Amino acid sequence: MHKETLEKWQHPHHFILDNQKGEKKTQIVMALTAITMIVEIITGMLSGSMALLADGWHMATHVGAFAITLFTYQYARKNLYNPKYTFGTGKVGVLGGFANAVALGVIALVMILESGIRLLNPNTILFNEAIAVAILGLIVNLISALLLQDDHDHHHDQDHHNHHDHNLQAAYLHVLADALTSVLAIVALFTGKYLDWVWMDALMGVVGAGVIAKWAYDLIQDTGLILLDGTADKKTRLAIIDAIEADSDNQVADLHLWYLSQNHLSAMISVVTHYPQPPEYYKQLLRYIPNLTHILIEVNRCDGEPCFSEKLTYVTH
Repeated sequence: MHKETLEKWQHPHHFILDNQKGEKKTQIVMALTAITMIVEIITGMLSGSMALLADGWHMATHVGAFAITLFTYQYARKNLYNPKYTFGTGKVGVLGGFANAVALGVIALVMILESGIRLLNPNTILFNEAIAVAILGLIVNLISALLLQDDHDHHHDQDHHNHHDHNLQAAYLHVLADALTSVLAIVALFTGKYLDWVWMDALMGVVGAGVIAKWAYDLIQDTGLILLDGTADKKTRLAIIDAIEADSDNQVADLHLWYLSQNHLSAMISVVTHYPQPPEYYKQLLRYIPNLTHILIEVNRCDGEPCFSEKLTYVTH
């Protein structure tokens, strides 16, 4: 058999979008966020503002997230045809996100402890300096949000929706969350300056740390599921089973469904039928399942009567 005849049955394992436009936007936002982060952390330490310090550390987590996004783009492009990755490099960004989330959780814990100490032992805050830097941070966040706003927000056709860059969308949401933390810091500093509620600064530090901890927890859950080859949602599994069993007398005897990356699924399906067809036939039945990009089909001829009186029991993983 000549090599060229295999091309019909072969396919690449490219499971990450090569979004050069999004990559350039992320580089700009990362630089802006890193500069603002350094200014906020230094000013927070010098002025004694816990809320401003929390906002600076929150920005640091997003710098890490942006770095992961950029690393994902570059590493995936560099190893696009590397055969040592069986299913491609779709989990590179996921692994980085998991590590970043663990570090993020540690930072949140440190900020909560420090805020608790400040609540018990309030210190002097240089409100004017802290307010100026907090407002600067909010402005940078809003500018970053405008830069990262994906074009898909302006389109509503289904095909475009299924192929937009989820990494860029996640970065956009992170910036919005960072803007919220900046608002909390500004509120704390103004109430401390004009109402003499110095304790509000430490309280907002706790709130900011809570936002960081919640984001870390959600990210650990999402990335951990993908890294451990967790199965997809029940809706997708049922859609696959229904698509195959609606045709002829097909029965799904076994189904393995897992993530290759954040937006790509792989499936191994065992089909039992009295009227077996080539694997490509069953793949066509699944062509409407979103994000299903790698499918292996095992077809087994069923002995006995050509019609089932009741459904067989299938196993899903």
